[in-house]
Amino acid sequence: MHKIKYILEMIDFSNTLFGLPFAYLGAFLAVQGMPTIPQLFWITLAMIGARTAALALNRLIDLKIDRANPRTSDWVLPSGKLSPDKVWVLVFGSFLLLFYSAAQLNLLCLKLAPLAVLVLWVYSYTKRFTWWCHLILGLAIGMGPIGAWIAVTNGINFEPIILGLGVACWIAGFDTMYACQDIEFDRKHKLFSIPARFGERGALKFSAIFHFFTVFFFILTGIMLELGYIYYIGVIIVAIILIYEHLIVKPGDLSRVNFASFKINQYVGLIIFITTLGDIFI
Repeated sequence: MHKIKYILEMIDFSNTLFGLPFAYLGAFLAVQGMPTIPQLFWITLAMIGARTAALALNRLIDLKIDRANPRTSDWVLPSGKLSPDKVWVLVFGSFLLLFYSAAQLNLLCLKLAPLAVLVLWVYSYTKRFTWWCHLILGLAIGMGPIGAWIAVTNGINFEPIILGLGVACWIAGFDTMYACQDIEFDRKHKLFSIPARFGERGALKFSAIFHFFTVFFFILTGIMLELGYIYYIGVIIVAIILIYEHLIVKPGDLSRVNFASFKINQYVGLIIFITTLGDIFI
């Protein structure tokens, strides 16, 4: 039970609401209605597999860095609560779950699964060579609604790509904000990030720009799919949440950065998902 608790802590299970609602959103929007129960079941398992593998892999690849960083040294893997060998088993088991779930959906999902694995694997190395790592993280999570759309339609369309870009900018925005806590550590260890490159003020400007495009892409998604006013109520609420984040996190005052980055943002996907369902079915 302790091992299970540590695994759930390591993969931030409490933050599952970040990506899963957007994956479901892609499925519901693809059919403008209710996907089948088996489709939702396999989409859920595929997302669990992808998310678990991605987070566990990131912890393994960054293990040396996390041990050296005072902010992360007491995390599950750096503190030795779990052994790297067990986490590697979790990674490959999770990828196996992803591939099996993709195969149950359709052949195109299975063919594209290796691309998802590649993006998830490469992301963990990006902070070593580019300060665009935050956007690459966003793109990795933004694949969720695109993959779910493909799962129920067996085809690739432009609309879910726009939605995925909105998700990517949303993730990149709050990840950039969150990374402001590690500016000095990143600079000292020659790690790449927007805060390390541009400082707090510059990073928060980047974060605001990313969140502007989040709202822009969500609006564009609504226009392209001819969604109604209930959907746009959700977009307005999300815009208010993002504005509030940038009002409470300012250069020189990062005291509420965790609250802004994680506590508030976990409701963004849920709000958009609920209002979209209201728009589709009402």
